[in-house]
Amino acid sequence: MTDTVSQSQRVEKRKLLDTLEVDTRLLGMIGAFIVVCIVFNVLTDGRFLTARNIFNLTIQTVSVAIMATGMVFVIVTRHIDLSVGSLLATCSAMMAMTQTWFTPDILGLGLNHPLTAPIAILVGIATGVAIGAFHGWLVGYLGIPAFIVTLGGLLVWRNVAWYLTNGQTIGPLDANFRLWGGINGTLGAQWSWIVAIAAVAFALYTLWQSRRSKISHDFPVKPMWAEVLLGAIVAIAILGFVWILNSYQIPGPRLERMFEARGEVMPEGFTAGYGLPLSVLLLILIAIVMTLVARRTRLGRYIFATGGNPDAAELSGINTRLLTVKVFAIMGALCAISAVVASARLTNHSNDIGTLDELRVIAAAVIGGTALAGGIGTIYGAILGALIMQSLQSGMAMVGVDAPLQNIVVGSVLVIAVLVDIIYRKRTGAK
Repeated sequence: MTDTVSQSQRVEKRKLLDTLEVDTRLLGMIGAFIVVCIVFNVLTDGRFLTARNIFNLTIQTVSVAIMATGMVFVIVTRHIDLSVGSLLATCSAMMAMTQTWFTPDILGLGLNHPLTAPIAILVGIATGVAIGAFHGWLVGYLGIPAFIVTLGGLLVWRNVAWYLTNGQTIGPLDANFRLWGGINGTLGAQWSWIVAIAAVAFALYTLWQSRRSKISHDFPVKPMWAEVLLGAIVAIAILGFVWILNSYQIPGPRLERMFEARGEVMPEGFTAGYGLPLSVLLLILIAIVMTLVARRTRLGRYIFATGGNPDAAELSGINTRLLTVKVFAIMGALCAISAVVASARLTNHSNDIGTLDELRVIAAAVIGGTALAGGIGTIYGAILGALIMQSLQSGMAMVGVDAPLQNIVVGSVLVIAVLVDIIYRKRTGAK
C-alpha cells in the first residue's frame, strides 16, 4: 500500500513538472546551489548569505561565467579549449599596454580620456577574435585536434602576455575602464530598480509571446495557471536579486569622497546602496545574446546540428570547417570581454591573471549540463554552473579551507557532475 502511494506521488510530481515544462536538470542544479548556500551560511554563522557577500559573489562569478557561455558552443561542437585563461591574460596585457603606452604616447590621449577605455576594449576584443579564429583555423582546416591546439595555446599565450609586459604588473588602469570591474561601477539603487522592472516586463512579454507563437502553430501550451506561476517565479527572482544588491550599503567615508569629487557636501544621515554592478549587467546581456544565437539563428542551429552528428551536418551542406573557426572566434571575443572584467576588478594587469580559469570554465559548462560528447548544452546552465563553482570556492575560503583542499573539492565536484550527467542521460534516454 505504501509503495502504491509513493509511486502515485511520484507520478503526480512528474505530471506537475511536465505541465510546467520544467527542465529537471535545471531544477537539480538550482537545488544543489540552494543546498550549498544553506550549508555555508550555517558554517559561517550567517555571513555567507549577507548582502555584501552575495554582491561579491556575483562580481567574482562574472569573468568565468562569460567565458563559460562560449565554452558551451565549443564543447557542443565536440571540441575543447584549454587556452581560455592564457588568452584572457594576453588580451588583458594588450589592453593594459594600450591604456598606458599606445593611447598616451602614440595617440596623445592621456589616462582617463573618454576614448582611452573604448580603444583599449576594441584592441582587446580584436586580439581575442584573431587568436580564437587562428585556433579555429588550425582545428577546422588543418585537422589538428582542438585539445593539442589549445594545450599549446595555454603555454604560448600565457608567456606572450608575460613578454608584452616584461613580466611587470601594469596599472593603475583607466578610471572608465575600471567601471566594468564590479564595485567601482554600479548602477545605484534607483537605476537598478528601473532595470529590474524592465527585465521583469521583458521576461513576461517573452513568456506571453512564446505562448502566442505556440497557439498560432497549433502546438500544445501550458495551462494559464502554470504560465502565471512561472511568470511570478521569474519576477520574484529578478526583483529579489536586485533588492539584495541594493541592500549592500556604500560605506560612509566612500560616500563622502564621492560627494567631494563632485564639489558637494553629503547630507547628514544620507545612505545609498551599490545596486547592480555593470559587470553583472554585461553578463546578463551576453547571456541573452548567446541564448538567442543558440536558439533563434542559423549559426546556433548549425552548431548544435554539427555537435549532434558532424558527418550528417557536413553532408547536409554545413561548412563545418568555417563553423569551427566561427565558434573559436566567438570564444576568443568572450575571453577578451572577460579580460576587461577581470583586470578592471583588480584595477591592474598582473601576470597571474586568468590562471586556472580554463579548468573553471570547462567545469562550469559541464556542471551546467553541457555534454562532452557534443550536441547538448545551455547558456543558462553554464552560468549557473559558474555560480555553483564560485559559491563552493568562496564558501570554503570563508570557512578557512586551504587552497589545495579547495582544488581537491572542485576537482571532485567536476568528476561527480560528469558521473551524474552520464547516469541522467542513461535513465532519460538522452544521447
